[in-house]
This record gives sequence, structure tokens and C-alpha cells, in this order.
Amino acid sequence: MPLTVAIVGRPNVGKSTLFNRLCGLKLAIVDSTPGVTRDRRYGEASLSDLKFTVIDTAGFDEPSMRNFERSMQDQTARAVKESDIILFLVDLHVGLMPQDYYFASLLRRESCPIILAANKCDGKLAKNNFFETYELGLGEPIQISAEHGEGMADLYHLLRPLVDAKGAKQEHSIADSKNFSNELKVAIIGRPNVGKSTLLNSILREDRAVSGPEAGLTRDTITGVCEWGDRQIKFFDTAGMRRRARIQEKLEKLSVKDTLRAIRFAEVVILVFDTEALGHRQDFVIAKHVAEEGRALVLAVNKWDLVKNKADEMHQLKKRIKRSLPQLKGVSVTPISAITGFGIDDVMQAVFAIHSVWNVRVATGPLNRWFEQMLEEHPPPLVKGRRLRLRYITQVTARPPSFVIFTTRPGSLPESYRRYLVNGLRDRFNLLGVPIRLMLRSGINPYKSN
Repeated sequence: MPLTVAIVGRPNVGKSTLFNRLCGLKLAIVDSTPGVTRDRRYGEASLSDLKFTVIDTAGFDEPSMRNFERSMQDQTARAVKESDIILFLVDLHVGLMPQDYYFASLLRRESCPIILAANKCDGKLAKNNFFETYELGLGEPIQISAEHGEGMADLYHLLRPLVDAKGAKQEHSIADSKNFSNELKVAIIGRPNVGKSTLLNSILREDRAVSGPEAGLTRDTITGVCEWGDRQIKFFDTAGMRRRARIQEKLEKLSVKDTLRAIRFAEVVILVFDTEALGHRQDFVIAKHVAEEGRALVLAVNKWDLVKNKADEMHQLKKRIKRSLPQLKGVSVTPISAITGFGIDDVMQAVFAIHSVWNVRVATGPLNRWFEQMLEEHPPPLVKGRRLRLRYITQVTARPPSFVIFTTRPGSLPESYRRYLVNGLRDRFNLLGVPIRLMLRSGINPYKSN
């Protein structure tokens, strides 16, 4: 397994900035507001020829009575315990704070190597504060600037012997690391406070993400990997998505942007509904966006244990879904209780089933026989007194199922006839619950002059 490095420190010292620098991508949300990071986040980092796993953590802070802040501290503690190296970050612009001394004393009890990095090293004030860092008792510190990339060579020279000692040189790391190319990637999305993080924790059977009754606890997209049966799955727990008009704060805008990126990266999306506001308009706005991105979708109705008239509620919800999401006809609707674990097996089976449909390829022969039958039953309409000629159809790709029809005038086919063909494809080849893309192309006319 690759070497694992946890970046820890009090809030707002630049941990997420350093995380992004080492990963080479803006994976973690960065803002001047303290406490932006709440869960631990993993990334594949590289520093010259070194390859390792890096963990971004919530800031060490004073104990708090609020449950979600205690959960944040627990996430950091878990990252420390599972790491091979701890990278303790302090802020030279502000200087050492009482929290720095307190948590340095805690880290000295750990058996793994600790690297003390003094961040924001530019400026006269930073140079004056640098000598204080020796007082932490963690050895000689290095000066870095996570934002500008300064001091990365010093960090490399400290990490290099530690990597060698663990037997995790670059070539070994590549050979020993798991091949994630066949992972099933699943994003968990929904409005704020519908139970997304609780669902992730229930599936993984660990407190992977901070959860609680407060809305908006998740800001960064959090990943978790597990094996379910013979399948390896990578989950993405995302921030809640409110109506665009209600999103005012910069942090929430960044969180939603991160969620949209997770949807594009996923293969299957679990959209979590809340029974306390069943069939909320925003739920269907999110579902339509998933369909537009061409992702397979599973609807999970959370807090089902609180519903009294279950049969009537499910009947009404399915009617609303049928009316609001015609482009996802037959989409799976699974009642669950993320907090008790009810329905978790069912929702995972729905994920595997829709993933198979999303990957379906239809042979050209049966596809064109169906196509001829559809044209015979309902011929294309006349456009400006001329009948459209639809020549043949072929599937060009899966994920989602995408088809091309070759015709004489691609731009003239009415939308109603396109829907007729899409519905026929869905019913004939059992493509229920996935978006279908149908494109029209003009055939090559051999008599047309060059």
C-alpha cells in the first residue's frame, strides 16, 4: 500500500491548500473562513518521484459541546491513527497559538514520524515567528508556502527516507496499490439534511462522514471505498443542493460546484429523498440534472420508518415521479432508513441493476428490426408536404445508451416523434430508469457534388 500522510493542525493554517498542492488538483474547498474542512478527505499525491496518499483533516480545535464539532475532531483522530506520517502545520503569519502547543503535546505521544511544517513563510513577521516553532518539541521545522509552492523540496527530502524505510518507493507503490480502474463509482446527492452522510456511514459501517441534525455539515465531497459482494465501490458523499436562488454564501457555491463535479465523475447516482418533504420540487430539479449528465439514477426515500401510511405515500410519490421525470421512466424507488440500516441491501441491489442497464449494448440487427416495426406502425410525419426518410439506426455508445438515426433531414424530426422512438427503445430493450440519448445524422449522399 502507498505511504499515507495526514495533514493536521488548527483551523485555517492552510491544510487544504497544501492538500491541493500535493494532489495537483483543487480537490478540497479552500476559503479564509476557519473550519471549512469537516471530514477527512483522501487524495493521491505526488512530490517529484514520490507517490503517496495524503489526508486532509478538520482543524484541531478546543473541545466543543456541539456534536458535529466533536465528530470533526474524531475524524481527525482517525486520520492520525491510520497514517504512516503526520504532517503538523502551523501558521507563521499568526504565530503559535495555545492550540498549537496543546496538540503538539498530543502528537508527541504518537509512534509514527512527525514532520513540523511552518506555513505562510513569506514576510518579515513570518521570519520572527519561525523561531518559536522550535518550542513545540517536534524537531527542526521546515518553512513552506502551500499557496506558492515554496519549501516543497525540503518536504521531499524529509519524506524520501521515510518512504524508503517503509519500503514504499514509487515503483513499489505502483505495484502494491489497488487497481481502481474497475471500481463502481457512486455519488450520493440530495437536498441539505436529508441523510446523505448517514447513508454513507451506514453503507460503509463506520463513521466516515460527519453527520447530525444540523443542515449543511458536508462541504467537501467525501470519498469512501468498500467491497459489496464481489464488487468494489467508491462512494462520493456530497454537499446538499438547495435552489440556486437561495445560494448566497461563497462556501455554499463552492460546495455545490464540488457536488456537480462528483455527479459528472460518478457512474450511478443515489438521490436521497426525505419523507418529511416527500416529492420536493428541488428533488426533481436535481434528478433532471443527473439525467442531463447521462448518469444512472436510483431514488432512495430516507426516514421511511417515520411514515405511517406507507402504501399511500409510495403510490403518490411514484405518480409524481412518473409525471415529473418522463425521461427516466421506470427509475428505481427504494424506501430506506439510513440511521437504522433498513433498505440498505435493497438500494445497493438497485445500484447494481441500474448500472447493468446503463451499460447495455443492443445488437444492430435486432435494433433495426424493431426500428422498421416502429416506422411501419407510425410512419414519420410530413414536414412541409414531404415525408421524412429515416434510413436506419445504430447504437454508438453505452453509459448511457446512445443511438444515432440516419435520415435525410436531421433537423426536421418533431420532438413528439423523437419521444415515441425513445419510449419504444426503453420498452422493447428494457432500458428502464436510465437516460437515453437519440441523435440524428444525415446519411452520405453519393450523388452530391463535392
